[in-house]
Amino acid sequence: MKGKLALVTGASQGIGRSCAQVLAEAGARVVVASRNLEKCQAVVDGIRGRGHEAEAARLDVCDYEGVRRLFGDLLQRFGGVEILVNNAGIARDNLLIRMKPEDWEAVISTNLTGAYHCTREALPGMLKKRYGRIINVASVVGLMGNPGQCNYVAAKAGLIGFTKSIAREVASRGITVNAVAPGYIDTEMTRNLSEASRERLVSAIPLGRVGTDLDVASGVRFLASEEAGYITGHVLQINGGLYT
Repeated sequence: MKGKLALVTGASQGIGRSCAQVLAEAGARVVVASRNLEKCQAVVDGIRGRGHEAEAARLDVCDYEGVRRLFGDLLQRFGGVEILVNNAGIARDNLLIRMKPEDWEAVISTNLTGAYHCTREALPGMLKKRYGRIINVASVVGLMGNPGQCNYVAAKAGLIGFTKSIAREVASRGITVNAVAPGYIDTEMTRNLSEASRERLVSAIPLGRVGTDLDVASGVRFLASEEAGYITGHVLQINGGLYT
């Protein structure tokens, strides 16, 4: 990936942070983007400390004008993003009967519409170069459903459909669009589960353990690589056998 510019959203922690790190190690110059610029800079400092190239950017994927400005700047300075990882996401869980409209809107806006914003603005540079790698971070629940998460599940299922559709739109221009669907991953987002809930989840995973952010990032790195050049519209399940 030497010489390629990669942008990872939601990269200040968890899966996004790990994706930024492994892409940098693979040779890409990485833009570490999220709403928390201070945390992004800490990730960048770590990447640079290992001799790789990175820069931090404050980005709220729900703010289309902000997304447009950032991608416009990267287009002017570097000729555009060549690897885009749409990872930004939030969860606001509740049963549908108790779910507030603002919680539905916030999750859909961040997890699904945010990917639309970023992909739309990344494509002009990719189309001009006739090259691009877009990887969307979906979820196992977008395939199997999950009670108490209808907003999150709808967003992730939508992201999978989005992946398959855009893959068909841009394949003739040398751009691949794929998704990863992580299962239960040990990240900041999942650590607030009770011990009983964790044990119940682990018991349902055939490999007998929770996943790590590096498990997911390794899949993202492969899909961003030259070796994955003949793969598009695919959903790579990284779930330890939880759902097949």
